[in-house]
Amino acid sequence: MADKVKKEGKSAELTMEQKLKYLYDLQVVDSEVTKISLLRGELPLEVQDLEDELAGLSTRIENLSSEVKELEQAVSNKKNEIVAAEALIKKYQEQQNNVRNNREYDSLSKEIEFQTLEIQLCEKRIREFSSEIESKNVLIASSNQTFGERTGDLKQKQSELNNIVDETKLEEQKLQNKILEIQKNIDERYLLAYQRIKGNARNGLAVVTVQRDACGGCYNKIPPQRQVDIRARKKIIVCEYCGRILVDAGLEELD
Repeated sequence: MADKVKKEGKSAELTMEQKLKYLYDLQVVDSEVTKISLLRGELPLEVQDLEDELAGLSTRIENLSSEVKELEQAVSNKKNEIVAAEALIKKYQEQQNNVRNNREYDSLSKEIEFQTLEIQLCEKRIREFSSEIESKNVLIASSNQTFGERTGDLKQKQSELNNIVDETKLEEQKLQNKILEIQKNIDERYLLAYQRIKGNARNGLAVVTVQRDACGGCYNKIPPQRQVDIRARKKIIVCEYCGRILVDAGLEELD
């Protein structure tokens, strides 16, 4: 609270001209920070997109590998069923040699036929599972290749981004510190208005100078009387078209 009172007290001592100057200075420094961001270009987004793609590929490879293991287990189970069916067939064939009548022989024959059909069905399922395994392994190989390529792309983009960040880190920190110092001299309501306007502006400009009788943000003409009021620096004046805060170009020379 003490800091807030101190800040408000300090701001209250400033003339409107000084308040406009601080808003203008804040915009100048903010614009320098924006230039640094522009140096990075789309690299941060590209890095994020590649990281997201790699995460997706990794999940896909894991899921496919899990499905292959399940199919391989299914093949193993079917092979075990074939072994069991063959054992039963052998057992029934041996029993046929000791039957007492045709009815028992026919009953064993039906059991042998049933187990033979079971073997054929298992073999069919094994072929289907094996085909699925082959298809999924192709997808895994393709995904692994893409994963390797995207990993290389990510390393390159990340290296480029890190180089730019390293080159501009000190300068950006100085600018951020300067912004904090300037903000201490700006009323909270003006600072909130500045941030709101800046957030809505496509070019990030909340405070602009009058250039050739026009708004430096949207380039719409400003009436002569309004320009006189802007040069007087007695109040905050915003563009009636884009809502940006208007100041005269001579303000930048004010100490």
